[in-house]
Amino acid sequence: MYQQTCISTFKEYLKREEKSNATIDKYARDIRTFFEYLAEREVTKELTISYKEHLSGQYMAASVNSMLAAINCYLRFIGKPDCCVKLLKIQRQIFAAEERELSRSEYQRLVKAAKNTRLSLILQTICATGIRVSELQYFTVEAVQKGKAVVSCKNKTRIVFIPIPLQRLLKEYIKKSGRKAGAIFVSRNGKLLNRSNIWREMKALCSKAGVLPEKVFPHNLRHLFARTFYSVEKDIVKLADVLGHSSINTTRIYTMETGYRYLRQIEQVQKILTT
Repeated sequence: MYQQTCISTFKEYLKREEKSNATIDKYARDIRTFFEYLAEREVTKELTISYKEHLSGQYMAASVNSMLAAINCYLRFIGKPDCCVKLLKIQRQIFAAEERELSRSEYQRLVKAAKNTRLSLILQTICATGIRVSELQYFTVEAVQKGKAVVSCKNKTRIVFIPIPLQRLLKEYIKKSGRKAGAIFVSRNGKLLNRSNIWREMKALCSKAGVLPEKVFPHNLRHLFARTFYSVEKDIVKLADVLGHSSINTTRIYTMETGYRYLRQIEQVQKILTT
């Protein structure tokens, strides 16, 4: 009961700090896991260092750092900044993991497998605009009629234009669903779709579409949009604006090529140097 109260109070603090709902939920999950490790022991620097080592033996470095960021935030909140730990040092990647990169043909197979369903339109909406799955709520009847959505996320507001082909599909969907106003992607009782439900529905397409499950999740559609946009525009600043990024360093992650293409580039350089 005490731990639950601590988490509830921490969540209220995060709301006042204007953190997104997704961030608040994630931090809360990370704190619960931390509490389980503590097993009612008092927090000390030695224990947080031990927890860091515990996480490092189970997760990838990026995941460990994500969890440690939540723990450090909580420790500062409860007045124990001296118990915070340093994040793991990660060498910056220069190419993406090919086994997790969703290709254009794989995306097309997913859309085809989804057939003429709400999920198909969700896939196309994310991949045609580069929005986050949490931003689907801003695709309203009114936004589709105007051809653009006003998206607010992470204390930033941006305009997301809806391509005409997608606009036609969404208008047809709105007409069939009978929606008169508000968000178009909702459940039968009119509530906004849960991201975990969308995730599960996407995973269910994998076998039928012949795509590896580890490649199929909403954010990978955003990455595919970013790589495609960059291949056409070659303007990372414009892409950062389109994606709603505050830092171009974040955008660079979205434009990384796979190791296979990186290897081909290196081989091309070698060929030039030796001929």
